[in-house]
Amino acid sequence: MHYYFEGHDTVSLAEDFGTPLYVISEERIERAVKTIKDAFSAAGLDISVYYAGKAFTNRAMCRIVENCGIGLDTVSGGELFTALSTGFPAEKVICHGSVKTPDEIEMAIKSGVHCIAINSPAEIPVIDSAAAGLGKTANVALRVSPGVDPHTHEYITTGTLDTKFGLMPEELIPAAKAVQEAKHLNFTGLHCHIGSQIMDDEPFILALSIMLEHVKELHEAGITVNELNMGGGFGIPYLPDEKEFDMYGYAARFSRTLDGLCTKYSIPIPKIAVEPGRYIIGPAGITIYTVCAVKDIPGVRRYISVDGGLNDNPRPALYQSRYNAVIANKYGDDLPTDEARISGRSCETDTLISSIMLPEAEIGDIMVFEDTGAYCYSMAGNYNRLGIPKIVLLHGDEAQVIKREQTAEDIASFDEMPVWLEK
Repeated sequence: MHYYFEGHDTVSLAEDFGTPLYVISEERIERAVKTIKDAFSAAGLDISVYYAGKAFTNRAMCRIVENCGIGLDTVSGGELFTALSTGFPAEKVICHGSVKTPDEIEMAIKSGVHCIAINSPAEIPVIDSAAAGLGKTANVALRVSPGVDPHTHEYITTGTLDTKFGLMPEELIPAAKAVQEAKHLNFTGLHCHIGSQIMDDEPFILALSIMLEHVKELHEAGITVNELNMGGGFGIPYLPDEKEFDMYGYAARFSRTLDGLCTKYSIPIPKIAVEPGRYIIGPAGITIYTVCAVKDIPGVRRYISVDGGLNDNPRPALYQSRYNAVIANKYGDDLPTDEARISGRSCETDTLISSIMLPEAEIGDIMVFEDTGAYCYSMAGNYNRLGIPKIVLLHGDEAQVIKREQTAEDIASFDEMPVWLEK
């Protein structure tokens, strides 16, 4: 029996498109967006959803996001350019980034994005000056670090006080007043993001409570917060025994907290926005590999090596991230299994899965890693001069390439030869 993904035989996908191969399901993206919208609607909230493009972005993805009727969160000029090149409406784009170059600021202002998220007080005069030079007014939001530790991996925690992201609480009112006084800035609201891959809603509710206190402080200072963007970070289950994030339960609790605190503080309820990335794209993607080597060390370990690795999925090396995998051409509960370690082809330790129970693997077997839609392609690189794999999009019974694979010629084409080395 073979492993199927959204009705497609993954062994056939490997035969048709080669490996390593990223595969994305359009229907899974749409279902995740619908879950978020429906959950908050059921809780009585009409929210704005902005897909966090850093999780996975290319031109086809921007078009899917637009078709889903949601906005886009970008963190670089490259992401913004990609979106604009597809005709994505600029007024539905938020521009983030702890470092924004002058060119990126200018692009954001010229295109008329929904807002630029200010990450530090030093950005205020820079953006104001850029807007003045263009004869425009820039919409800006203030990103605040709420001081919440979501107890996720330290490298993906962004909302504590010791972070490069966001203003410190004591900087908020002076920064908001500076924005108001700036001649070419328009204050739209507040933003926060506490981290990524958070499975419990308690840190989110705590962050909401803290942010509403900031809304109250600004209200008392005569500054209106029209929009409160709570960022993303909703986690997904990577392993079979992990629970799913309860979006409906979270939305209901969020709504009760919002109503209760706005009533308590006598403040208008701001427009709420969220920026999910992994939650939307993570389960929508798989990566397909071919087994290239099997090495048994008696009494020690079995190594299964595949034709991909940290160049197409650096997350295990960076964050000790864990994945589930199956041998697609030997899929079924009745097959005997043994413990193995899955290794990549990079000339490093390159452990993709430290330990997993799998049927006996042979060279030529097809292996599928589940839930690889988020942060695999977007963080991929060319270590060992290896190319980044192609991406195939599934839509119903159709499968089409939305990004071709990098070849050795592609990688070498960026090299320049100094004149003194020319033959």
